[in-house]
Parts: sequence; C-alpha cells; structure tokens
Amino acid sequence: MSAPWEDSDWNDRSGPEYRCFVGNLPYSTSEASLSDAFSNYSPLYSEIVVDNETGRSRGFGFVQFQDQKSMDNAIQGMNGQQVGGRNVTVSRANHRPRRWRA
Repeated sequence: MSAPWEDSDWNDRSGPEYRCFVGNLPYSTSEASLSDAFSNYSPLYSEIVVDNETGRSRGFGFVQFQDQKSMDNAIQGMNGQQVGGRNVTVSRANHRPRRWRA
C-alpha cells in the first residue's frame, strides 16, 4: 500500500472535468479578458497561471466548461484565433491528479 500523498490508489470522485489549456497568451491577459474571449462557448470560469515569485503571468491559462460539447466547440472555434494580439493554442487540458499535502 502506498502513502496517501502518493495519490496512486485514490480515486478522484469529483466527476469528469471539461477544461481547456490556452497557451501563448499575452502577459497582460486577465482572467476576465480570457473569459470574455471564450464567452460564445459559455465558460464556467477561467484562470491564468502566474509565477509564484514574481506574480507575473506565465503566458497560459485554463478555461472550464459545463459539458463536453461546449469544450469541443471552444477548441474548434478558438484554436489559432487571436486573443490580445497573439494567436492562441487551445487544447483539452491533461488531467493531473491532486496530491495530498501533509
């Protein structure tokens, strides 16, 4: 049996997650402007990943959707489109299991 923080045998019971990875974002992009860019696809929320030390955007983020269809439509419609003057990359986010912290 592995330690609980290893997360190997623990099943996440939160259900399916419909998240898109959005890359090549301008550093000036906010969570509100990212949600606005995806507003045609009814996002639940968006988040921009920031550097822990500087607090500056790392140039990518995630957008959460209600269902598979909305996520697929967003990927088809937004991949390669301009957000803030840059062509963004949109793809399905890889699921990363949560780690337990002691």
